[in-house]
Amino acid sequence: MIEDLGFRLVRVKCSGRNGFTVQIMAERPDGTIGVDDCEKISRNLAPVIDAEDPVDRAYHLEVSSPGIDRPLVRRSDFERWAGHVAKIELERSHEGRRRFRGLLLGVRDDDFGVKLDGVAEGEPDTAWLPLDLLAEARLVLTDDLVAASLKAAKRQARADLDEIEDPAVH
Repeated sequence: MIEDLGFRLVRVKCSGRNGFTVQIMAERPDGTIGVDDCEKISRNLAPVIDAEDPVDRAYHLEVSSPGIDRPLVRRSDFERWAGHVAKIELERSHEGRRRFRGLLLGVRDDDFGVKLDGVAEGEPDTAWLPLDLLAEARLVLTDDLVAASLKAAKRQARADLDEIEDPAVH
């Protein structure tokens, strides 16, 4: 249903917050999303959840943007956000570590690369980590990430304006 509305599902997370909350993170294919988009998803998704009844108790539905310091959940996230800093945690140890922080290098085969922060001289400064070991990854809020996010938001605002001004849309 979310894809039918023109969005990509980023993550579904359930928590005991506020009784019981179902949190849906979504975005447009270009990575942007606005408040109106979240409302549209919520209005269309709530009746589907009620009809399908996957939640066995009363719940609060929360639809949101992944945010600037977004979670990285898909292979394409590691490709798209290459060049930005991320914090990564693996499900189990890989080459003696579970936690990593550094600049994303993209994807190679079934691994994603990280140029590691704070590596001692003489130690390897790059790690290629198996995507199937990923437990959690998030972008780290940096000036470069803020600048990239602002650029994307401006591009989307121009595209929205062009769509509104296009007589074929009316």
